[in-house]
Amino acid sequence: MLIRRIFAFLIDAVIVGLFELLPFIGGLIGFLYMLFRDGITDNGSIGKKLLNLQLTTITGFRPAFQESIRRNFIFAIPSLFAIIPVIGIFISFVVGLVIYVIELLAMLNSPDGQRHGDLWAGTIVREAPIYHR
Repeated sequence: MLIRRIFAFLIDAVIVGLFELLPFIGGLIGFLYMLFRDGITDNGSIGKKLLNLQLTTITGFRPAFQESIRRNFIFAIPSLFAIIPVIGIFISFVVGLVIYVIELLAMLNSPDGQRHGDLWAGTIVREAPIYHR
């Protein structure tokens, strides 16, 4: 599940990166996407949905937008640097990379695979149930 979770995040990061190529407004759109990404689809981001992962609260309920904001705020911050012309995308990449590594290490060292954002929001990423028809 760890590899799928990393790829799910990379899908979301590519989406944000494409937005950030748009001058000024792209950084704002990337910020908002990253902030609200877990509330866009049912129980998780587009990346999680594509890789059959599900975000739930610790108690098993669907997270509200508040949990998405708490969980993803740290990932949304680098997108704001993309507002700065020319050098902003580079700053966004470097700051984001540092944050991603810190959160990955936290996830790897947690018995439940939770990163700092999950702990703050009270969420956990699980395998999505497969429904047969």
